[in-house]
Amino acid sequence: MSLHTAKINWERGDAVFSDAKYSRGHLISFDGGVSIAGSSAPESVRPPLSKIDAADPEELLVAAVASCHMLFALDFTRKAGFVVDSYEDNPEGKLAKREDGVVGITIVTLRPKMVFAGAEPTNEQLHEIHHKAHEACFIANTLNCPVEVEI
Repeated sequence: MSLHTAKINWERGDAVFSDAKYSRGHLISFDGGVSIAGSSAPESVRPPLSKIDAADPEELLVAAVASCHMLFALDFTRKAGFVVDSYEDNPEGKLAKREDGVVGITIVTLRPKMVFAGAEPTNEQLHEIHHKAHEACFIANTLNCPVEVEI
């Protein structure tokens, strides 16, 4: 259906590679010209070898799920006849050891909050909107861990 790309650039600089004391900081670039700083999570590799002020892969995964869900939720809300003024989510992903012993993201929890202009959906309508958004989200459909939506 479509192809999505990114570019990852990392350079060793003058660090000794064999001692594992090289920076995990890198640049993540997207096709529209946007670039962001990337790094390993500070919980995985301690600063200064990781960059606290950069996005780590776990955060990027959680953000991708939340962003995808939001885009579908906004569209389903519009189709239901409501107007959204703002949308905020504070999602989190839990990195843990799975039953098979492999470490991975074991659950993603979304906490979407919408502010409406005019009429607001009922709780039942809001749950239906988020249920449909969850079922439609490409990223959530890709993961092998549960994605919970707390409204």
